[in-house]
Amino acid sequence: MAIMWEAMYSHHNYQHKLVTALRAFNVSFATWETSEQHHDITIQLWQVVRDWHSKFQGYVTHQKAYVQALNSWLKLNLVPFENNSLKERGSSPPRPVKPPIRDLLHYWHEQLEKLPDAIASRAIYCFSEVVSTILILQEDELKLKEKCEETRSEFIRKKRAYEDWHHKYMERRMASTSAQGTDQDHEKAADHKDHAEVRKHFVESIKMRLKSEEEEYQRICRQVRDKSIGSFKNHLPEVFSALSNFSLACSDMYKQLSLITQKPALTGQSPSR
Repeated sequence: MAIMWEAMYSHHNYQHKLVTALRAFNVSFATWETSEQHHDITIQLWQVVRDWHSKFQGYVTHQKAYVQALNSWLKLNLVPFENNSLKERGSSPPRPVKPPIRDLLHYWHEQLEKLPDAIASRAIYCFSEVVSTILILQEDELKLKEKCEETRSEFIRKKRAYEDWHHKYMERRMASTSAQGTDQDHEKAADHKDHAEVRKHFVESIKMRLKSEEEEYQRICRQVRDKSIGSFKNHLPEVFSALSNFSLACSDMYKQLSLITQKPALTGQSPSR
């Protein structure tokens, strides 16, 4: 266990150095927009970190419960044996039984309570909440992107319909002018002109709405990217710093436990003279 946690410390310490170095990394060239694939990967990350937090808490809780159960078993079962005949003769009571494993379990229990597991657990949990917040921002961005695409499609459709109508209108107007139409024809032409202005204004209003939505979309894209990058830069070093400290503490604890188990009282060997 000591070797395993020492390896864990080495990996987490290296990860901490990497994510700390990322703070100075230039990410101005990063993609502005959030794609569906990017969003799916963020969902996977959130699920993994959430499961990571749950498994970490479970590991610490179960280990403490295991050692506590061993201590309780030791207290309940290692009772000093009293000989009734000796007791009747008023002999002195037997000395308390102190098995060698008791020191091991006591030390193990004490050190488990001193582990910085709460700090590590909190760091992982906070990071999962950060990823959850990024997910919400990405969803808002994707909804706005979809809205822009719908408005763009509407604008293209209405613009094409207006241009087709206007083209036919101009053809009819040219034919009417060449035929030297009556005053009634001129009135119809004026009505058509007014109608054309109304339809043109309607298309222009959709164009302005599209422009406004696209500007809002670009603003949200920048906000999501800056929030995501800033959150990772700030919180990832905290996560791996906490895990490095926890791994180092676990490694030291199991090294000490290993030394205790090597004592003659636990190995059953007589101390060398």
